[in-house]
Amino acid sequence: MSDTTARAPLGTPIVQPIHHSAAYAFDSLAEARAVFAQRAGGFTYARTGNPNVAALEAEITRLEHGECAVATASGQAALALALLALTGPAEDAHAVVSSRIYGGSVDLLTDTLADTGLEVTFADPRNPQEWEDALRQGTRVFLLESIANPLTELPELETIAEIAHRHGAVVIVDNTVATPHLYTPAEHGADFVVHSATKYLSGHGGPLGGLLVDAGRFDPTRDPERWPWLTERQHRWGDRSAVEVYGAKRALLGVARCKYLNDLGPCMGATTAHEILQGITTLGVRVERQSATAQRLAATLSEHPAVAHVHHPRHNGPRQAELLETGGYHGAGGVFSVELHGTPEQVEQAVDALRLIKLAANIGDVRTLVAHPASMTHCRLTPEQFAASGITENTLRFTVGLEDEADLTADLFQALSVIAPAEAPHAHA
Repeated sequence: MSDTTARAPLGTPIVQPIHHSAAYAFDSLAEARAVFAQRAGGFTYARTGNPNVAALEAEITRLEHGECAVATASGQAALALALLALTGPAEDAHAVVSSRIYGGSVDLLTDTLADTGLEVTFADPRNPQEWEDALRQGTRVFLLESIANPLTELPELETIAEIAHRHGAVVIVDNTVATPHLYTPAEHGADFVVHSATKYLSGHGGPLGGLLVDAGRFDPTRDPERWPWLTERQHRWGDRSAVEVYGAKRALLGVARCKYLNDLGPCMGATTAHEILQGITTLGVRVERQSATAQRLAATLSEHPAVAHVHHPRHNGPRQAELLETGGYHGAGGVFSVELHGTPEQVEQAVDALRLIKLAANIGDVRTLVAHPASMTHCRLTPEQFAASGITENTLRFTVGLEDEADLTADLFQALSVIAPAEAPHAHA
């Protein structure tokens, strides 16, 4: 007689299944009441989290050596949540921001969040004295990138962080270009780290997502009068403070998730979290190859007669090279930029002549992409912001994919021939 008794299959999936559910059921009203009132942990509705999103948050927390994380619908949303939670309720809110930052971040800061009353002063991330000089009584945030997009400059992060902490401000570092495989800002003074997970963490140019990581250093109870919306009782938290509900070192992300993410809704879905987690499994091998190829291509183009200057830490002067070697970096990433000789019209002709390299406003893809920042990512900068950015009409940004280096070099050389011809490239170590 055969055994027809139903049995659970042996083994467990090595890839987490997708939990495609908008809502979560409770065994009792008492249980639901406790979770919704923030008196017990658990999932309530997918807008503030689900098992796939929680798994991604745990993984980026591990990689960034942090305390906790919140996933969002995009990198822009992650930065917005951080800034709203840190400055939104303050009447004198002020941030000091890198002048060499991604154009979309400038838009967010100087347009949308300016409507909330946030004021911004820009400072050069290579010059800590500018950050000290920009401080005000209401300065609560310093914001910069670990590798600047698009000019790949490295900041004096540890000195800038020391200035911020000495004056009671917190430091947010956008680590999108470097990724935690090449650099971990929390080990160099960052209080919060943000990512556009769309880029290298995902790695294939598909899902859109963002991440906000708390390094566990920020404690609002050390200066409660500076952070009253975190340390004082609020109706939102059942006549408790955010610190009481979430703990001192998790209060900021508790507010980011359960107030701003919940109310504004820029949430990440289960499928997106699943895809980004899959991308992270190959992060190291992708980033190491892209970083090495970018460095060699930058060296090759530095000798091309059509190229006036290459923006890469290896080519941005001795201090930048020193930071790359001794500042905690394990590579400069897959992004670099060039300044071309010729007229803007010739630059446009060179872009249009590229065949293998695609014109698109993204980075971190497995495909090599080119962008013209002045016309694309930084097109809304004011003349003053544009001048401070270091970008010109002749700047091109390249983000290196996984194609064969010889094929990429050939495509670059044939395209640049519209400005100046060049001999076959020499090999670079």
